Amino acid sequence: MKRLLRVLLVEDSLDDAELLVIELENSGYHPIYKRVDRSTLLAAATDNLTGSECEVEVKTYTNTEQWFLTHVQSLDVAIQYLGGDGVSRTEKSDRYDVVLLDLSLPDSLGLDTLTKLQHLVPDLPVVVLTGVDNRSLALEAMAVGAQDYLVKGKISGELLERAIRYAIERKKAEAHLRKALEQERELNQLKLIHSEKMATLGQLVASVAHDINNPVNFIFANLIHVDHYTRDILALIDLYQQGSIHNAPAIQDKIEEIDLDFLKEDLPKIISSMKIGSERICELVLTLRNFSRLDAAQMQPVNIHEGIDSTLLILQDRLKEKLGRPAIQIIKKYGNLPLVEGYAGQLNQVFMNILSNAIDVLSQTGLQGATKANKNNSPTITIRTQVLDSNRVEISIKDNGQGIPESVKEKLFEPFFTTKEVGNGTGLGLSISYQIVVEKHGGQLQCISALEQGAEFIVVIPIRQKIQS
Repeated sequence: MKRLLRVLLVEDSLDDAELLVIELENSGYHPIYKRVDRSTLLAAATDNLTGSECEVEVKTYTNTEQWFLTHVQSLDVAIQYLGGDGVSRTEKSDRYDVVLLDLSLPDSLGLDTLTKLQHLVPDLPVVVLTGVDNRSLALEAMAVGAQDYLVKGKISGELLERAIRYAIERKKAEAHLRKALEQERELNQLKLIHSEKMATLGQLVASVAHDINNPVNFIFANLIHVDHYTRDILALIDLYQQGSIHNAPAIQDKIEEIDLDFLKEDLPKIISSMKIGSERICELVLTLRNFSRLDAAQMQPVNIHEGIDSTLLILQDRLKEKLGRPAIQIIKKYGNLPLVEGYAGQLNQVFMNILSNAIDVLSQTGLQGATKANKNNSPTITIRTQVLDSNRVEISIKDNGQGIPESVKEKLFEPFFTTKEVGNGTGLGLSISYQIVVEKHGGQLQCISALEQGAEFIVVIPIRQKIQS
């Protein structure tokens, strides 16, 4: 420390304070000592001074430690000095690096002294001063929040400097840890909210799929009978036409009115189209039910290809041609994958996040023109799956978009990081995907990309999960 070290000494004993200053001087330090009492505070307030620093000429020493030691004899004066005179607590605490605090003061005793001070300036490190008989109290003070303690009469300049330096560093570390814990707590809350939303969405989708499934099955089942009945009726009409009765003028007029020949040709086609539509709805319902499998209670055998296909079906509208962008082509290069132990709904979330991001990128690329990876200006997503070894499968999702610069790629999986405009992304999609793949399934998720070379996300998942011992 070769800078001015500002210390607030809260000590009721003038003798102990003077001994501390003498020890600092004997150790080669240069303390600038100033005692502040109530009268000094009143004078400072009258003269609009913000502290005793304004009254002392600070000398500069190049090779030794400089100390600015402000001494107060009671907690009340210390509190006034740290935030009781209209100056903000932040401005007050920033004027000091550390507080040396005696726990036995005229107006406060024991741990209550430390508690009051910490309540006022929680970010200011505190080193407790104690008598030989009060070490147990000093240790309790450290448990409450003090950074260190020193025994009076056994304090050298070097020991005091070391204690102060460690106290400052520990307080900084505590602040960083507290901030990290707050961020982690916020992230966990957002992840919980996201999981609850996905669970609610899954329940809604499953419920809607169930409600649609019943009437669709009824329609589909009855279409079979309608087809048979129609064929029988048309066969009967053919028999009637072979007889002479159909030559009656009224019947002939009706045949012409309804265009019977066209009706006989078109009606089976209509019924066939209705059957195809019903089958399509049944497939979509099945897809929705598969995609909404958010049952995270236990791992189950998962069909990876089924999950990818159901995700693509849900995203099919976004893949269609849009104004200024051709349709996005999907190329599937599926290997022969076995069933994989996992959480189907969560893996579908991963596929959804990666594919949605790829569609966003390709939509933007389509407006900007061709890239090196997209020479024909045809947006394409290539999905490749393969077995890597006896217990790993790999899923690759690659686009031919603009690619990702290295500075962005380094932060892709960080929570809250997004390159999208405000309101278009939370920055949690890839972070949650990373958690699902790595933490939930013991796999790997990485991105391979370069500018104008497209981006490839590679997911590696174990086929069988390790048995936890």
